[in-house]
Amino acid sequence: MQIQVVKSKIHRVKVTGADLNYIGSITIDETLMEASNLIEGEKVSIVNINNGERFETYAIKGPKNSGEITLNGPAARKVHKGDIVIIMSYALMDFEEAKTFKPWLVFPNENDNSLT
Repeated sequence: MQIQVVKSKIHRVKVTGADLNYIGSITIDETLMEASNLIEGEKVSIVNINNGERFETYAIKGPKNSGEITLNGPAARKVHKGDIVIIMSYALMDFEEAKTFKPWLVFPNENDNSLT
C-alpha cells in the first residue's frame, strides 16, 4: 500500500509579495528551499494563516538569503503582503517506509523569513 505523507514543511513564513501578472507559482528563497528539501517545480500546498485559504501551486527559486516568499499568478489573489503562510509538500511512499520517515521541517523567523 502507498500513502501520502508530508515530506517538506516551511512553517509560518511572511509573504513578501503577490504578483498577479506572473504566469504562476510561488517564489521561495533558495535557502529555505534547500533547508526544506524542496526542488524547483515541485508541487506545494499553501495554507494562509491570516484568511484560512488553502491552495496548491509549484515552487520556483528566489534569490538566496533574500527572505522572498512571493505568490504569483492566480495564487496572488489568495494572499496579501505580510500574511503568514505554511508551505508543504508531500511524498508517496510505501506504508511501512512511511512509519519511519522523517520530514524536513523548517521554522524560519517570521519577521524576515531567515533561518537564524
